[in-house]
Amino acid sequence: MSLLYKPDWEETKQRFNAWWAGEALGRCALAVTAPKDGVAAEPPPTMPTEPVQRWTDLDYLAALNDYQHRHTFYGGEAFPVWSSGYPGHASMATWLGCPLTLDMHTGWHDPFLNGDTWSLDDIRLNKDDPYYRFQLELLKTAAEASKGKSVPGVGAFGGCGDTLAAARGTWRLLTDVMDRPELVRQTDLHLMDLWIECYQTFYEIISPTAGGSTCWFPLWSPGKFYASQCDFSYTISPRMFVDLFIPVIERQLDYLDHAVYHVDGIAAFAHVPALCQLPRLQCLQILPGAGKPSPLHYLDVLRQVQAAGKNLHISIPCSEVETALQELSARGLFIATGCATEAEARELLRNAEKWSHD
Repeated sequence: MSLLYKPDWEETKQRFNAWWAGEALGRCALAVTAPKDGVAAEPPPTMPTEPVQRWTDLDYLAALNDYQHRHTFYGGEAFPVWSSGYPGHASMATWLGCPLTLDMHTGWHDPFLNGDTWSLDDIRLNKDDPYYRFQLELLKTAAEASKGKSVPGVGAFGGCGDTLAAARGTWRLLTDVMDRPELVRQTDLHLMDLWIECYQTFYEIISPTAGGSTCWFPLWSPGKFYASQCDFSYTISPRMFVDLFIPVIERQLDYLDHAVYHVDGIAAFAHVPALCQLPRLQCLQILPGAGKPSPLHYLDVLRQVQAAGKNLHISIPCSEVETALQELSARGLFIATGCATEAEARELLRNAEKWSHD
C-alpha cells in the first residue's frame, strides 16, 4: 500500500528487497530528501518548555512527526520514519540503571558500575523503570499514529560496546579491556542477550505497521533490521576489537535478518577488514565523522568494502553524487543526500540512472 507521505512506498520496498540481495537496480540506491512543494508555510508545533516533557509528551511528538513528514519530499529510497528523537531516555543504559540527564537538545548518562570490578548479576534490565514503560507506550503510539502515513522505528537503544561504556564509563572501560578482557567480553555478550530481548519486544509492537522494521538508521527491511555499531572501537586496536567485540556483533547479526554496520570515525576504519569477513553482515556505512572530509576522500576504504562483496552506505552532498558514481560501482551502493528543492531532488534521481554503472 502507499503511504500518505510516501506514495511510492510499495515500489520503494521492492527496491530495498533487491538492494539487500545485492541485485542491480538500474541505478544506485538513492535516498534524497528536500522541502516539499505546495505545502503552505506554518510554524512547527509548540515545543514543551521542560526537558522531560519535551521528550515524552506523546501528543507533541505525534504532531512534530506529522509536521516534519508533511513538509518533506522523500525521493527514491528515502521514507518518513516516525521517531521521538534519540537523547538517551529510550535506551538500555537508562533501563540498566545509568543516571540520565536530559536537556532540550540531547541527553547524557553517568555510569553505575563504579567499583573495581563487577558481576553479571549486577547488570539486569529493569522493566519497571519509568522510561522502559514509556518506551513501550511510545512504540504503541508510533505504530498507531504512523498507520497509512509513515514507518514506525524501534529507535536507538544501544549496541555492542557502547552500552557497556555508558554503564562503566569510557575511561574505566579503557582500563578494563587491558586488565579484565574476559569479563568485558562476557559482560558485553550478556548485554547483547538483553538487547535481543528488548528488540524482540519492540519489533512485535511496530512490525505490523512497518511491514518489517526500521530504526534510527533510515533503511527498511521486511524482517528484523538494526544498525550495528561499536563506537567505543574508535579507541582500541583491531586485534582487541576482534577479540572482545566481534563475538558480540556476530551474536547480534545471527539474530537480525538485515544489518548495516555504522563505521563512525576515521580511526574506526581500521576495523573494516574484520567487519568485511562477517558473512551475516550485508552492509557497511563509512562515516568519516564531524569535521572530516567527505567519504569520497577515503575511496580506498569504500572500494575495500565493495571488493569484499558488501553493500556500501555513504552520506554525501548532492553535488558529489555524480563523482561517487564515477568512482564506485552502483551495485549495492546506497547514497543518502538532500537537495534544496523537490525539483532538484527529482532531477538527481533521473541523473543517477544515467551516471550509475556496475
